[in-house]
Amino acid sequence: MILVFCELQDGKIRKPSLEALSEARRLADGSGKQVGAIFAGGSVAGAEEAAAYGADVILKAEGPSLAAYSSDGYARLLADAVKAKGASVLLAAATSAGKDVAPRVAARLGAGYAADVTGLAMKDGKLQVQRPVYAGKAFATVDFESAIQVATTRPNVFPVAQCPKAGASEGLAAGAADFKAVVKEILAKAGGKVDLTEADIIVSGGRGMKEGANFKILEELAEALGGVVGASRAAVDAGWGIPHSMQVGQTGKVVSPTLYIACGISGAIQHVAGMSSSKVIVAINKDPEAPIFKLANYGIVGDLFEVLPELIKAAKALKG
Repeated sequence: MILVFCELQDGKIRKPSLEALSEARRLADGSGKQVGAIFAGGSVAGAEEAAAYGADVILKAEGPSLAAYSSDGYARLLADAVKAKGASVLLAAATSAGKDVAPRVAARLGAGYAADVTGLAMKDGKLQVQRPVYAGKAFATVDFESAIQVATTRPNVFPVAQCPKAGASEGLAAGAADFKAVVKEILAKAGGKVDLTEADIIVSGGRGMKEGANFKILEELAEALGGVVGASRAAVDAGWGIPHSMQVGQTGKVVSPTLYIACGISGAIQHVAGMSSSKVIVAINKDPEAPIFKLANYGIVGDLFEVLPELIKAAKALKG
């Protein structure tokens, strides 16, 4: 069996989890395995949606002790589920929770682990993955020697595909006494915008934006295109008031949008490592020798403060 750790948000399965679940279904169809979707939380209402994306079995663990994410608690729960179902593969999306819990589960199971994978296949009954190495300059094909294989899938890389299955529900037990630590409170800033890792369109600004106030023009373009705003490390570290949550790069967030527009970003390797897997890259920079142009599908050499207003006008005109 292939198990997938799925995350819920506002009663719906998060898109990165649906991508991992769809990929698990594809692997299972080619290897004669079943797919199980695991949900945990104070309430897992909405978990039944997993059946439409290929889950043969939906495993639910809910209760007060699971209301807040717990590294130790969730790792124990997932490891026990893998053992109970005799699963050979565990997948999770490379979200904050997925990247935290998956290696912990692998350690508990003595399993091989691959992070942030961009390709999956089954070879001789075991998982084989492709993942970026050397800051995205190359891709490595990784084979597992362990009986159980654990991997996290990079968001926005794998397609979401519906494949209705039975989706029979089963309960999973998790006692609070098993937790070494319990989360009492989570303090988070008010949000509302799509997370960078899940966005289809990202408009990013770098040192060429000159000051934080100029990011308003990026927000205007992002709004016109239906996207979100990101930033390079240089912009975040410049003291312009740009939060780290907006940073794209090796020490920020790794993104794979359909469209990535880099404005005033030179293309340092640290930044490229976080966005090189974007489907279409547009670079706007007044320096024709900027490294970002070597990566871009489309390049505009010019003053971004002259180019961006024209792009905003065009985007608004297209939307009518």
